[in-house]
Amino acid sequence: MALKLLIAGMASAALMVPYRRLDDQPPVIAANGDNLALKAAPINPDWIIRGTPLARIGEHSQSTDEASLTAVWDCTAGEFRWFFVWDETVVIQEGEVHVTGEDGSQRLLKAGDIAYFRQGTWSTWRVDNYVRKVAFLRKRFPEPLATLYRIRNALRRGKYSAL
Repeated sequence: MALKLLIAGMASAALMVPYRRLDDQPPVIAANGDNLALKAAPINPDWIIRGTPLARIGEHSQSTDEASLTAVWDCTAGEFRWFFVWDETVVIQEGEVHVTGEDGSQRLLKAGDIAYFRQGTWSTWRVDNYVRKVAFLRKRFPEPLATLYRIRNALRRGKYSAL
């Protein structure tokens, strides 16, 4: 009984959250990344290792289910730790950044480079001058739902090794 009440409460709370309707968004959202209005996106002061990096972000688009987001982000010189709350794929548009992963691996990302950062991981970013990126962010599915998708995909491919 308690479980049923908990589920009913969660369902009613979910229904109260405003939901973006599909017909509220145009089918194509396009903009020049140089023309997006960037607003301050301060880096957590506890994460800053060196310098005074100033970060800004401009949201381009968000999916109607709010599980993905595309944005432009830039940052001035400094070194800092970063925690990835979402899966994030970046395309460096300008400048460069030295990235050190949790495992100690190091990469220099410069204009034109693409990189993927897994949700729930830390990395250290060292920006010598300036960096600008387009970020594609995606929330992961909860594990039970992700398992169902893997099963569905395995069945579609006719392969069962993913199970």
